[in-house]
Amino acid sequence: MNIVGVIPARMSASRFPGKPLARICGLPMIEHVYKRCALSTLLTGLYVATCDEEIIQATTNFGGKAIMTKDTHQRASDRVAEAVGKIEATSGSKIDIVVMIQGDEPMVFPGMIDLAVQPLLKEDNIFVSNLIAPILSQEEHNDFNCIKVVVDRSFNALYFSRKPIPSFKDQTVQVTLYKQVCVIPFKRDFLFKYSALEPTPLEKAESIDMLRVLEHGMKVRMVPFDFLTYSVDTPEDLSRVEKLLEKDTLNATYNHTKPVGEQNDG
Repeated sequence: MNIVGVIPARMSASRFPGKPLARICGLPMIEHVYKRCALSTLLTGLYVATCDEEIIQATTNFGGKAIMTKDTHQRASDRVAEAVGKIEATSGSKIDIVVMIQGDEPMVFPGMIDLAVQPLLKEDNIFVSNLIAPILSQEEHNDFNCIKVVVDRSFNALYFSRKPIPSFKDQTVQVTLYKQVCVIPFKRDFLFKYSALEPTPLEKAESIDMLRVLEHGMKVRMVPFDFLTYSVDTPEDLSRVEKLLEKDTLNATYNHTKPVGEQNDG
């Protein structure tokens, strides 16, 4: 199987401009994402997809591969679809599965990629999957930047929202609360089908890619996992993630910059 990872990233994120190059433990965030994804044993290739020359240059500087895309994409998955077309045109090889890993997931673990891909390998009628993790606090459940998701008994997504869902009219009901974690594998042909679909009203209203799939009547299989990770949407998130990555053993395998306070004197 030719399974390729693509990391969409752009400098003009509304909530945190310049976010992909924000430094965490001495490295730009995009480098953390790339190097952690590169440790996956399933990926046969890995690329950053961006419309910004600064990100192209930063990726080249740390030895990664980058694809320049148009600056008109409203959704990360559409940017990934363009990048896949260019990758195939250059390599001459057709990709089987495309794994989209958002550029604001600097705590991604390679095992998360391997886990997310499994439904596409095992089930013929699943064309896109997505990781989910438990929501651990009321603050996170109320956070507009945290994308909540509710699922059916087969772990197919019912709905995604930035608002708290479910709403709990009955507070006695026990329900596990889930958040989307943006490691999203697509079967290659389905990615192009998705990208050709008309953007949908709920997708636009919530600004969530996966709602285009649901509104067109198709399934998104959700895959729960138990890695502790946080995405970066704000400078406050960046500080939290940096504290966690300072103690992260995976970080030490690719980041040879000593934390502040451990630099050699003179």
